[in-house]
Amino acid sequence: MIWITIGFALVVAIVLLYNRLVRARNRVDTAWSDIDVQLQRRHDLVPRLVKAVDAYASYEKATLEAVAELRAEAMRQTGIRERGKAEEELGQGVHRLIALAESYPDLKANENFLNLQNELVETENYLQFARRYYNGSVREYNTMAETVPSNIIAGLFGFRARSFFQKASDDAANVPLVEFGSVE
Repeated sequence: MIWITIGFALVVAIVLLYNRLVRARNRVDTAWSDIDVQLQRRHDLVPRLVKAVDAYASYEKATLEAVAELRAEAMRQTGIRERGKAEEELGQGVHRLIALAESYPDLKANENFLNLQNELVETENYLQFARRYYNGSVREYNTMAETVPSNIIAGLFGFRARSFFQKASDDAANVPLVEFGSVE
């Protein structure tokens, strides 16, 4: 009778650990989906921003083309680490584009440009929050997949560690990709 009880307790423990791992993995997948939505929103805003700047600063072609290429590169990346690096570079390119716009008073006063700038700031803020949530979810999932006894279940059922979506520098890890002053 004691062996049956021990066997039953072991099966229950395995099922509980497996279910916790599945919930954690699903939370990571959902969090990544949130990041992906914000990245797509950013990717949709960049061409509109480039077009708005181009109308006022058409001789700044090199900067505009560089931002367009950074966007294309970010969209090509599939791995989380590679995509994080590409997205950081895109964010820096957009920051340069906004800084360039500071040299053009008419552009800074353009309502369309100001709306795009505000949308981009909002997107960057959402992206920062989504990244933090994703990385927290990955940390919890990876901890479960690497600690005893859940690592045994993780190994048996193919639960693999996930990559963090973070910026290349730790200093930048807690600030938005693009920061703007107040719009007057």
